[in-house]
Amino acid sequence: MKLKLGIPKGSLQESTLKIFKQAGYDIGVTSRNYYPSINDDEIECMLIRAQEMARYVEHGQLDCGLTGLDWIKENRADVVEVCELVYAKASFRPIKWVLAVKEGSPYKSAKDLQGKTIATEVINLTEDYLASHGVTANVEYSWGATEVKVPDLADAIVEITETGSSLRANNLKIIDTVLETTTRFIANRAAYENPQKRAKIESIVMMLQSVISAVPKVCIMLNAPEGKLTEILEVLPCEMPTVSHLAKGNWVDITAVIEKSTLRDVLPLLKAQGARSIIELPISKIID
Repeated sequence: MKLKLGIPKGSLQESTLKIFKQAGYDIGVTSRNYYPSINDDEIECMLIRAQEMARYVEHGQLDCGLTGLDWIKENRADVVEVCELVYAKASFRPIKWVLAVKEGSPYKSAKDLQGKTIATEVINLTEDYLASHGVTANVEYSWGATEVKVPDLADAIVEITETGSSLRANNLKIIDTVLETTTRFIANRAAYENPQKRAKIESIVMMLQSVISAVPKVCIMLNAPEGKLTEILEVLPCEMPTVSHLAKGNWVDITAVIEKSTLRDVLPLLKAQGARSIIELPISKIID
C-alpha cells in the first residue's frame, strides 16, 4: 500500500527536500517532473503548490502532505494536522501575514480600513481577520507584486513576510499581524484512520521532527575535576547531562546537549570552573 505524499512546490521546496534528506529520505526532483523519486518503496511523491495542498489532502487525492497553517485556513480545509514543523524558506522560525500600508498613510489599524480596498493573495484569511475586528472592506485578489499596489491601486495589503525587508524596501509599514504561520504536516482523515498509513505517517513525522529539533542544538563533551562537578553542573544549561568517571584520577567526563546560542557564554564559564578538553559536536537528529 503506497502512501501518497505531497511535497510543496515553490518557496518551501528546497528547504523541505533538505530536511527530508537529513531525515533519511532522498527525494529526487528533475525538471518538469511532478512525480519525484524517493528511496522508500512505500511512498509515492507528488509536487504540489503549498497553496493547493490542503485541498487535495482533504479530498483524498493525497494521503498527506506539507503546507502552511495559512493555506489550511485559506482553503478552510478539513484535514488532520499531524504536527507542526517550524521551518520556512530561509529560516527555522514562524513567518507572518501582515497588514501593511504606505509610510505616512493615515491608516493606523484595521478599523481605519472600513470600506477601503485591500489587495492580497489570501482572500478568506483577510476577510476572516477583518470580520474579527468588525470591519468590512473590498478585498481584492493580487496576482503578484502586491507591495507596489499601495497607495495607487489599493489602500492596504495583506502580505507574507519572513524578514520584513521587502516591505521596507517598498516604503511600507506593518500595522498589524493577521496570522503567524508555520509549516504543518497534514493528513487526509480517512488515510489517517488506516492503521498502516497512519504508522507510516507517524514514522515520517518522527524523523522530520528529529531533524528540526536538532537545528538549534549542539552536543558538548568535557572533562572536569570531580570536586568541581557541582559548580560546573550549575553553569551547564542542561537538565540531564551524562556524567561518568574517567579511568584514572578524580576526574569526570560530562556530556550535554545545549542550545547553540548559549555556547559563547557557557564555554568560558566552564573553563573558569576547571573544565578541560571541551569538545563541540554537531547533532543531526534528536528523538525524544
